[in-house]
Amino acid sequence: MIAVLVALYLAGVAGLALYGLLGFVTLGLFLRYRRERPPCPSVTPEEWPVVTVQLPIFNERGVVTRLLEATAALDYPRERLQIQVLDDSTDDTTALAAAWVAARQAEGYNAILAHRDARQGYKAGALAAGLATARGEFVAIFDADFVPQPSFLRQTVPYLLADPELGAVQARWGHLNAADSALTGAQAIALDKHFAVEQLVRHRAGCFPKFNGSAGIWRRACIEAIGGWSDATLCEDLCLSTRAVLAGWRFHFADDVVAPAELPATMRAYKSQQARWATGASQCLTRYAAPIWRAPGHSLLARLYALLSMSAYCTHLLLLILLLVQLPLILSGLRFPAWMVVFSILGLGQPALFILAQQVLYPDWPRRLRYLPALLLLAIGTAPSNAWAVLRGLSGRRFAFVRTPKGAQPDYRLKAGGAIWAETSLALYSAAVLALAAWTGNAGAASLPLLALLGCGYVAWRTGREAFATTG
Repeated sequence: MIAVLVALYLAGVAGLALYGLLGFVTLGLFLRYRRERPPCPSVTPEEWPVVTVQLPIFNERGVVTRLLEATAALDYPRERLQIQVLDDSTDDTTALAAAWVAARQAEGYNAILAHRDARQGYKAGALAAGLATARGEFVAIFDADFVPQPSFLRQTVPYLLADPELGAVQARWGHLNAADSALTGAQAIALDKHFAVEQLVRHRAGCFPKFNGSAGIWRRACIEAIGGWSDATLCEDLCLSTRAVLAGWRFHFADDVVAPAELPATMRAYKSQQARWATGASQCLTRYAAPIWRAPGHSLLARLYALLSMSAYCTHLLLLILLLVQLPLILSGLRFPAWMVVFSILGLGQPALFILAQQVLYPDWPRRLRYLPALLLLAIGTAPSNAWAVLRGLSGRRFAFVRTPKGAQPDYRLKAGGAIWAETSLALYSAAVLALAAWTGNAGAASLPLLALLGCGYVAWRTGREAFATTG
């Protein structure tokens, strides 16, 4: 039995070290490609094409007006701009959007409201339905929590005009509320790492670049050529991106174009978002792992990078395995050799990218790193819910698309959910492991249970506090 537990422990450590090594590989590729930014091509007034802006919304009364006003403010020839409000709402969001569309139509905008009574296919279904009536040669997409800058289309469309083999352009996400709390500050650090470092590497090094679901613009011909939007996974963006790359389309990452968005302000909303992403990415992994591995014309590095990136949420499973085998291993008196510290050093690859992204993006980056401890606690504390989401995704089943509440929407708040009991149980288990490690003098086994106690305890406490505030 002990041999099995040791094997599980070593597999968990080796797996986490592998993702840490991926961080160091990413760092090397970033240093190689970071200065390769092609200039934005020039476009004459006669060359601007018709663009359709799709705004998929569902019960977004708190943010819909802000999104619509920002879209109307886009600096683009009005006669070549179509705005599609793709509304699946079941509340008064529809009335707000309808009033806005009517007012803009009176001003000469080509704006339409497409409301669906049945939310078939969720976001992917709404985008597909809108594409059927879209006028644009190119299609820009913004989720409800985004506020596109007026120059967005003028900074992205030229790349598509200049290169007919370019399928999509992705902009970098900014943050509207990063300084509101430790929770939003931690999320900002995580997203900055993804966009400022990982997305730059994936696009410029040809490591299966991807569209992030919002703040991007697609060539309509590309979407149609690869079969259109699919609701087979909860990550319709990753699904479409992967099919596009496999079909030979290229992507451009406009890292100098920033589209600010609102970060989830509550722990329950954040966990819901992360679980959806974890499930969707795992669903994509089961569908596309083999095609990616066999993809012709892509280097071994690119294929490995794509597979490891798509499976990154599996680190939560590995973390839980390490934690759960700690107690019996300590009771057995087993002590691991000192050379295993190498695995811990490799694990520093990902944290290094968080710091790098802040240094690259912000002059005041040391101050922003004050949220890094909160990010560490979140990464560990959300392991139960994300690990379960990964297993759901790997099961091959389909699941409902659960939206992330945005804005001041108290009646849309999510329930605490069963994950709070798993988080609480793991916090108590970690406390027991920590006490046992101290009693046996096994200091080397104390770091993980200590972090798990703090992380799971923090996530469970904040989730419970939010649930109590809702019902109290």
